[in-house]
Amino acid sequence: MDRQRFEELVEQALERLPAAFRDRLTNIAIIVEDVPPREPDGGLLLGLFHGIPQTEKSVFFASPPDRIYLYQRNIEAVCRTDEDIRRQVRATLLHEVGHYFGLSEEELRGI
Repeated sequence: MDRQRFEELVEQALERLPAAFRDRLTNIAIIVEDVPPREPDGGLLLGLFHGIPQTEKSVFFASPPDRIYLYQRNIEAVCRTDEDIRRQVRATLLHEVGHYFGLSEEELRGI
């Protein structure tokens, strides 16, 4: 899949996030890269939240924008069809947005 189409899927997934999440996303960049700089041991990294979770931010100090990375080639590697890619983009984005809001892995599984 070309980058433009993949980024369209990311935009669609962002628009379809639950309003409780979408309306509270501030000071964050969603970035698509081919692959992460380094893979974790034992698996492919599909996405990554880099920043300070909302539950830990201070109103007294400005912080640079948080970032969510989505790794296109890794997402494509675990999918067989374009529809699979669309679903995985949504699931990965939702997972990383959950980290932005300070949700634990257990809480994320409940979404």
